[in-house]
Amino acid sequence: MSVSNAQRPWSGRGLWLGLAALILLGFGSVLAFRLVIAPGQNQVEEVAPPPRQVSVAALGRLEPEGEVVNISGSQGDRIGQLLVREGEYVQQGDVLAYLESYGERLAERNYAASQLAEAQTQIVAETEYGSAQVQEARTRLGQIDQPQSFEIQAQQATVRQLEAELSLVQTDLDRYQTLQQEGAISRQELDQQITEVRRVQEELTSARANLIRLEASRSNDLRNAQAQVQSSEANLTRSQAQVQVDSAARNLELANARLDRTIIRAPASGEVLRIYTRAGEAIAEDGILAMGNTRQMYVVAEVYETDVGLVRPGQRATVTSRNGAFDVSLGGTVERIGSQIFKNNVLDDDPAANADARVVEVRIRLDQSEPVAQLTNLQVDVRIDVDDSGTPPANPTPSPTVTP
Repeated sequence: MSVSNAQRPWSGRGLWLGLAALILLGFGSVLAFRLVIAPGQNQVEEVAPPPRQVSVAALGRLEPEGEVVNISGSQGDRIGQLLVREGEYVQQGDVLAYLESYGERLAERNYAASQLAEAQTQIVAETEYGSAQVQEARTRLGQIDQPQSFEIQAQQATVRQLEAELSLVQTDLDRYQTLQQEGAISRQELDQQITEVRRVQEELTSARANLIRLEASRSNDLRNAQAQVQSSEANLTRSQAQVQVDSAARNLELANARLDRTIIRAPASGEVLRIYTRAGEAIAEDGILAMGNTRQMYVVAEVYETDVGLVRPGQRATVTSRNGAFDVSLGGTVERIGSQIFKNNVLDDDPAANADARVVEVRIRLDQSEPVAQLTNLQVDVRIDVDDSGTPPANPTPSPTVTP
């Protein structure tokens, strides 16, 4: 017996009406608002928000303050002497090891130091000798200058005295000539006065000539003495320049630098975590040893990129060990949030966990370091408290309303 379309409840028009009703029912279930009808107006009220996220969970690893530092030297060099052992705490600048080439570099440094000392001694001797020659030349200059100056002054006085005497006898001669014309004196007395004038004139001429000679001699002697002073000063400068003090000092600096490369020192205070190279062994890629400041431990938490926006410096964190490496919960404070996104390095032991997640490294300073000081690189669980509900928002957003 056949059934008509009107008798089939899910065929034709009835089927389409049923599907439409189901779609409307599903769509209504996901709406975020409900319609509340009040007298005189229609108001749309916001549905209660989902629960606020109060913490961020992440995997992390323990590491010392400043991270683990690998101390190394030139690859291929051998360790001559190792002065530390694992677990020992050293201070910044302490000697950790000597390379095998330390003895040779030390001898080179000592030789350079002796060369510098010899150059310094030589320049002191050359300076003293040259200074003595300069002083001797200056003394000779003074010995020439002052006596001859006095002698010239005395000769100038003699010339002035003779000039005055000549003026006097010349006056007397004029008077004698007048008296002789008047017959008051004899011709003999006039001749005697003429002779006296000539004598004074000759003495004055001789004195002037002697003055010129003294001045010329003094000028020549002074030039020679000054030339000797300049020559002595030039010899002093030349002898000082010939002594290679600066070059010896540079050689010593170079020798000290080479020597320092054979001395392995601690770049910072910390604990020797592991020794890779022993005395007599050649330095490989791993270096000589690893060290870190285990007196202050940190946790590097790998926070998912989707959660890192909730993390802020200063937030509190709780650190636990899932495998019982330490049996207490450690508190810490978020100190720094990384600026780069990496692929996660700390892998969860859950086979269903995401092994290729993108994370941001967040450094957390632990309040207590003693329980985990010997557990560098240990995997830990981290929970960061990001709940800021205690602080009301600065500009609360009102619920949207719809008015007719």
